[in-house]
Amino acid sequence: MMRAALAIALAATVAGCSYQPESGTSAQSGGAAGDKTYFVSEIAPVLQTACVTCHLTGEEAGNISLLPRNAIAMTVDVPSIEAPEVLRVAPGKPDESYLVMKLEGTHIAGGGSGSHMPFGGAPLPPETIAKFRTWIEKGAKP
Repeated sequence: MMRAALAIALAATVAGCSYQPESGTSAQSGGAAGDKTYFVSEIAPVLQTACVTCHLTGEEAGNISLLPRNAIAMTVDVPSIEAPEVLRVAPGKPDESYLVMKLEGTHIAGGGSGSHMPFGGAPLPPETIAKFRTWIEKGAKP
């Protein structure tokens, strides 16, 4: 019951927010892309601010929760719902990862459907998408 209240409070806090990178945040400040701190310092904050509004519980669009604590299990080596022959995140292969396709708006060419992500908002800045590419290139570690 308390978790549900916390999830609702989190959703209310995040709702309507658009992603804005924090000053001083960079791949250099977050550690090497292959170490475990990269996901926590560079990827999780983007998921929290740009993705969780629509992908909180896993029952929403795409059947995926992108709360940072769920994101690895729900993306890495998991087939996409929209393009089942494509993994959501293919470790070491950002060009073959549906998450990158959705962020870059190339998902239709990759056999997918729907809108680019984040839905209804401006695309993420190229430097933010580059962080996802780097994380995936280095193995998509938690």
